[in-house]
Amino acid sequence: MKTTVCSLLLVSSALLAGCHGEKQPAAPPPPTPRVEGDKVILPANSPQIAMLTIAPAEPRRDSMLHFTGRLAWDDNVTVRVFSPVAGRVRRVVVDIGQPVAKGADLALLDSPDYGQAQADARKAASDLALKERTLSRVQELFKNGAAAEKDLLSAKADQEAAVFENQRAAARLALYGGNTNFVDGLYHLITPLGGTVTERNVSPGQEIRSDQMLANAPEYFAPHFVVTDPAKMWVRLDMPESAISKIKAGQKLIIRSNAYPDKTFEGRLEVVGDSLDPLTRIVKARGVVDNRQRLLKSEMYVTVEIDNTSAMAAGVGVPSKAVFALGDKYFVFVEEAPGRYAKRPVTVGEEYDGRVLVTQGLAPGHRVVTEGCLLLQNILDSQQGQ
Repeated sequence: MKTTVCSLLLVSSALLAGCHGEKQPAAPPPPTPRVEGDKVILPANSPQIAMLTIAPAEPRRDSMLHFTGRLAWDDNVTVRVFSPVAGRVRRVVVDIGQPVAKGADLALLDSPDYGQAQADARKAASDLALKERTLSRVQELFKNGAAAEKDLLSAKADQEAAVFENQRAAARLALYGGNTNFVDGLYHLITPLGGTVTERNVSPGQEIRSDQMLANAPEYFAPHFVVTDPAKMWVRLDMPESAISKIKAGQKLIIRSNAYPDKTFEGRLEVVGDSLDPLTRIVKARGVVDNRQRLLKSEMYVTVEIDNTSAMAAGVGVPSKAVFALGDKYFVFVEEAPGRYAKRPVTVGEEYDGRVLVTQGLAPGHRVVTEGCLLLQNILDSQQGQ
C-alpha cells in the first residue's frame, strides 16, 4: 500500500515538472501600418480599420434656411383710410370683401367742420368778387381824377388780400375733396386707391373725430377702412445676425402655413434691412408672396424657407468631421482602396446642415474618412518623423 502511494506521488511530480518546463507559443505581433509619402496603408487585419468611418463625397445639396414669418398687406397697394374731419356717420356705403374703384365713396358723414370749410370757401370767393369790382371802379375813378391815389392803393391791397384768402379757403376745401358749388356739410369719405375692402371699423350713427388716430389706444387709432389688393402680400421676417451673409434680395422663398399643411406658396425676398435691433440682434427682412388664390390672410404666422443654393459656390459636400485643419490649410483623408488612405489638401466653402462645402480637391464619389482622421494623421506624423 505504501509502495503504491509513493509511486503515484512520483508520477504526479514528474507530470507537474514536465508541464512547468514546456513553453507556450508567443502571440503574433499586431500588423504594422505603413506610410508612403502622404498615404497610410493599413493591413487587412489591422485593428485600426475598425476605428475608421467612411462616407462618400456627394454633389452639393440644396441648402435651405428656415425662418418664421408674418403675413401683412402690401403697403404699395394698401390704403388705411381715416377721416380728416369730425362728424357723425350717416351711411356706410361699402362692406368687407367688396371691391371698390379709386375715388369711390366708403361712408357719408354729417360734419359741421366740413360745412364750415364749405362756407369759408364760398365766402372767400364772394369777397374776392366784391374786391375785384371795387378795384375796377376805383381805377376808373382815379383815371378820371375823381379818386385819390390812396383810395386806389387801398383797393389794390384789399383785392390782393381777398385773392390770398380765396386761395387758402379753396385749397382747404380741395384737401377734403369738396368744391364751392354748395354748402351741405355732408362729407364723402372716399378711397384714394382701388382694391378690396378688407377692414371696416365704423357703423351708422357713430361719432368720429379727426384726431382719433393720435390717441394711444387701438380702439381709437384703428383705421376706419382698409382697402388693398389681396392678390399680393408681404411676408415680414426676423432673421438672426448669423444669417445676414447667407441672404440677399431676389432669393426664392418657400412659404408654408399651418392652415394648409400640404400646400406651399412661392415668394421672393425683396428687402433686407440695413440695421440690427440693438436688443434682440435681429435684422428685419421682407418678401412678397403670390396670393391670387386668396388663401393666405393678413397677420398669419408662416414658416419660410430660403433657397441658399444660388449663394453657394460649386463643389461637393462632405460631413464636417471629414475636414481637419493644419495651420492655415484644410485636409481630408480619401480611401483609395480598402486599407489605403491618402491625405489631400482641399479648399472649403461654407458649412450647411452639418456638412462642409469642398470647392477644390474632391469630386463626387470620393470616399472620405469621417471618423479616425486624427488616428491616421498620428500614424503619418510618427513614421514621417523617424
